[in-house]
Amino acid sequence: MKRLAVIGLVLLLIAGVAYAKDYEVKKKAGDYDVEIKIDKNPPVVGDNNIEIEIKDASGKYVTDAKVKVEYSMPAMPGMPAMNYKTDTELKGYEYKAIMNLSMSGAWNIAVKITRGGKTTTVKFNVDAH
Repeated sequence: MKRLAVIGLVLLLIAGVAYAKDYEVKKKAGDYDVEIKIDKNPPVVGDNNIEIEIKDASGKYVTDAKVKVEYSMPAMPGMPAMNYKTDTELKGYEYKAIMNLSMSGAWNIAVKITRGGKTTTVKFNVDAH
């Protein structure tokens, strides 16, 4: 009976990993509520789709901003710093882009939202595998 319980637990854990949710970050940036989703959790070396939803103070979707994603890895012994930028494309209410993380490790991500001549930044970190 104990063996059956262990097998059931292992199957549940495997199913949980197979259906893991997107990597999600929700942050406040100035007057904006920003929700960021990366399609892989944890993010992986290679292409990762990123979606960004922005709402103003009244809860309405912001669709008239210029949104840029900057991602970087600091310098390490024997390796220079890596810095990348990608523009997003508005599709519906979401700004979408692809981040290509070139190696595993800790990455710094900054989502820059420019609207009405003002730029607001949301920063967070991910660990790519």
